[in-house]
Amino acid sequence: MTQPLDVAISAARTAGQIQKDHTNRIARIEYKGDINPVTEVDLLCEQEIIKQIRGHFPDHEILAEESGQSSQKNAWRWVIDPLDGTVNYAHGYPCYCVSIALERDGQVQVGVIYNPNLDELFVAERGKGATLNGEPIRVSTIDTLLRSMLVTGFAYNIAETEHNNLDHFANFSGECQAVRRPGSAAMDLCYVACGRFEGFWELNLHPWDYAAGWLLLEEAGGRVTRFDGEPFTMGDREILATNAVVHDQMIEVLKRGHSRA
Repeated sequence: MTQPLDVAISAARTAGQIQKDHTNRIARIEYKGDINPVTEVDLLCEQEIIKQIRGHFPDHEILAEESGQSSQKNAWRWVIDPLDGTVNYAHGYPCYCVSIALERDGQVQVGVIYNPNLDELFVAERGKGATLNGEPIRVSTIDTLLRSMLVTGFAYNIAETEHNNLDHFANFSGECQAVRRPGSAAMDLCYVACGRFEGFWELNLHPWDYAAGWLLLEEAGGRVTRFDGEPFTMGDREILATNAVVHDQMIEVLKRGHSRA
C-alpha cells in the first residue's frame, strides 16, 4: 500500500499549495446552487489530484466532487474532495483542507487529509493506525457529554427542508460543554480522531466529505455509525462519529430530533 499512500500524500500537498497560492485572490466563483459555490481553485486542485493519480493508476475509478464518477470499472476507487470548506475559502476564513481516500469494494484503505493553513497532514492506512505529521493520534477519553465538545455542520439545502439539523444542534447544545460549526466535515472528522472534539454528527453528506476522515477516525480508536447506531457504509448520507465512549449517549440525543438524511 506504500505507493497509493505516497501518491495520495503528494497530491494532497500539491493541492494544498495551490490553495495557499490563491488565498484571497480568487478570480472566479460560480454557484451549483443559491449558496453552494465552486471556485477556480476547487477545479485546479481536482485537476492536479486526478493527474497525479492517473499517472500511477490509470485503470482505477475516481469519484471527485466536481467532476463526478469516472467511467473506469475497477475494484479500486479514489474518492476526492479537492477543497473541503469552499465557502470558508471563498470568504478568506482559514478552515479548509484537501481530502483524498482510496477504497476497495466500499472499504476505505487509505485516507489523507491536508490542512495547508496549519501544515497538518493526517494519514491513515487500514490496520496501521492514524497519524498527524507522522505522530500517532488517538481519540479523547472523555466519557460524558457534559464534558464533551461536539462538532457539526449544515447542508446547502438548510432553507429548503425541515430536516436541516437545527433540531439536533439545539438538543446537543443543552447536553454538552460546547458545539462548534467550523464548516469542513473532513476537518471535523480529523479533529475527533486526534482528540480535539469528542463527537461529530451531520446529515446530507457525500462520500467525498467523509471517506478519508472515516478511516482516520476508526484507525484512531473512534466509532462511526448512522444516527441510529446501525453500521455506516459508503454512500450513507448521515454520520455519527465519536471517540466511542460517548457514542451511545449521542445516539440517545439524536433520537429526540426528527432530522434524518
